[in-house]
Amino acid sequence: MPPPSAAQAPDPPAKKPAASGPQRAMERLGLRRPIDLALHLPLRYEDETQVVRLRDARPGEVVQVEGVVSQCRVETARRRQLLVTLRDEEGQSLLLRFLHFYPTQQRAMAEGRRLRVRGELRGGFFGFEMVHPAVKDAEAPLAQSLTPVYPAGAGLPQAYLRKAIAAALPRAPLHELLPPDCLPPGLPGLRDALNYLHHPPPAASLRALLEHHHPAWQRLKFEELLAQQLSQLEAKQLRARHNAPALRGGALVEQLLATLPFQLTVAQRRVVDEIAADLAQTQPAHRLLQGDVGSGKTVVAALAAAVCIDAGWQCALMAPTELLAEQHLRKLVSWLEPLGVRVAWITGSVKGKARERLLAQAAAGEAQLVVGTHALIESQVQFRQLGLAVVDEQHRFGVAQRLALRKKLAERGLEPHLLMMSATPIPRTLAMSYYADLDVSTLDELPPGRTPVVTKLFELAKREAVVERIAHEIAAGRQAYWVCPLIEESEESDLKAATATHAELAAQLGAERVGLLHGRLKPAEKVAVMQRFASGALPLLVATTVIEVGVDVPNASLMVIEHAERFGLAQLHQLRGRVGRGAAASVCVLLYAGPLSESGRERLKAMLETGDGFEIARRDLAIRGPGEFMGHRQSGADLLRFADLQEDAPLLVAARALAPRLLHEHPAAAHAQVQRWLGSRAELLKA
Repeated sequence: MPPPSAAQAPDPPAKKPAASGPQRAMERLGLRRPIDLALHLPLRYEDETQVVRLRDARPGEVVQVEGVVSQCRVETARRRQLLVTLRDEEGQSLLLRFLHFYPTQQRAMAEGRRLRVRGELRGGFFGFEMVHPAVKDAEAPLAQSLTPVYPAGAGLPQAYLRKAIAAALPRAPLHELLPPDCLPPGLPGLRDALNYLHHPPPAASLRALLEHHHPAWQRLKFEELLAQQLSQLEAKQLRARHNAPALRGGALVEQLLATLPFQLTVAQRRVVDEIAADLAQTQPAHRLLQGDVGSGKTVVAALAAAVCIDAGWQCALMAPTELLAEQHLRKLVSWLEPLGVRVAWITGSVKGKARERLLAQAAAGEAQLVVGTHALIESQVQFRQLGLAVVDEQHRFGVAQRLALRKKLAERGLEPHLLMMSATPIPRTLAMSYYADLDVSTLDELPPGRTPVVTKLFELAKREAVVERIAHEIAAGRQAYWVCPLIEESEESDLKAATATHAELAAQLGAERVGLLHGRLKPAEKVAVMQRFASGALPLLVATTVIEVGVDVPNASLMVIEHAERFGLAQLHQLRGRVGRGAAASVCVLLYAGPLSESGRERLKAMLETGDGFEIARRDLAIRGPGEFMGHRQSGADLLRFADLQEDAPLLVAARALAPRLLHEHPAAAHAQVQRWLGSRAELLKA
């Protein structure tokens, strides 16, 4: 077929006009659709609704005044500037100073012109003045509402953004999705709320607007929190449709309880019962076990594993570091192997024939309990019948990593039960929001015999006195930790600090008394150092934060944290939890260098005032926000644009109560609510 003639040829596709500079700047901010613009809310407001008399104004105030130009001149004596004198009807004068100006501005402010100017009033040598005020013709109508000032990047003028938002508001899909009886009383409609926030009337309470307490703000926060609750509830219901093996304990659980060298606390017994009830169901359990440092999570995990093994299934326990995994292994082996349980150890450091043998044992079902690190989720690691996956310090693992462990049973149409553990207690509001899809068990009681740890704060100038205290502890037969500072986000820099500190303390206290532990050591070297420290052969251990969790040496009674102001609050509390595990009185020394930042001062103050992990978690949430607790879920922390978990707890409670009813009675509205507020980002909360 011959090519079409020019007359027959189809028109080329119309080229999309290139975006202007301000348009590109809006797109960089994600402002592409009317709904995006409608939800781009002001940072603050300016009052252009009234004109103030100069004699009523005070220096330091931002005011709007009117007057006639009595003089307009360019001065070049010290620096070139435009000086305009404005005189009001009462004879009061105001000097306008422009350090940068164009000839058009000079012409617009010619003598005799009546102008309206707005800016910060300053008390100059010759009277009132304003520098670079906003200038309008006095005949322009006064604004009928407060003028919004929006977050804007470079190249995006406020006037352009205001016009774009004003045009987008009527077009944005802001129809009501919620039945009227579902809203808390006193909240306006969604469109009314947004119109109010973008264009508040002159009498509006600026304080209520800026502090986000106004009912219009409350409506937006409630909508957002409700979408999050619905998303979590949908995830939980979706998971309930999957199948898991029903696991019931028997003789092994009873034998383990009979041979433990201690009695379970009331909290441990309660949590064990909650987990056992989960495991007996045919829907996959998705439970978070939280408890303060030393509350006994490992023995709860051991009993959960015993339930699983009793039922003829395998259990896997995954920890984020080899050091922590090895600590778990040692305890679990001591409790379970005497009862006939076969335990395997799979980490990245297990190589060659030994690795092949362990992989074969897991695949054949001979290894009833498999303990390891990230290596457990590798494709080569197969289980014959994985019934329970336990993930310790779950916030250190990514969503994909947890999902990979859950999928180890997928080819049989089943999922293993999932028990996640955290030694960082989750504050109540966070558990109600970002972890709302989980069942949460809490160990809120410490085993008897735990010695309270005294926390002391010293400036780095007292470092030598602290070294003397360590020498005294060693002479008394006790042991100590010295944790080196976080230099920067660099393991190499932290290693240098640890190496230098180790050399210095070894010179002062004796090389044979001081060990060194850091992340760059080979696994066998780490194990050797920890075994020497645990046996008492090594009185002082210099370490990086690899000892933050899982290390349990009852004879260690002194913890020194150098440059404590550089550590997060949760991390400081975890490190403090390494001591106080025996009968000896224990002390945690926080060495700091001033001057302290405000957040650094708040963290150290919290450490001095409380040893309660739940109170520590509450304060940490107030200081740092949700990211500290979210770990690899923390990308979901950004999903809350408007609500604040600390301030808006009552709205969160209301949203949490409404979500099940809305999902049951109005499923289409519930789904539309999630899509409006979260869209595809809802997936971040579902793993």
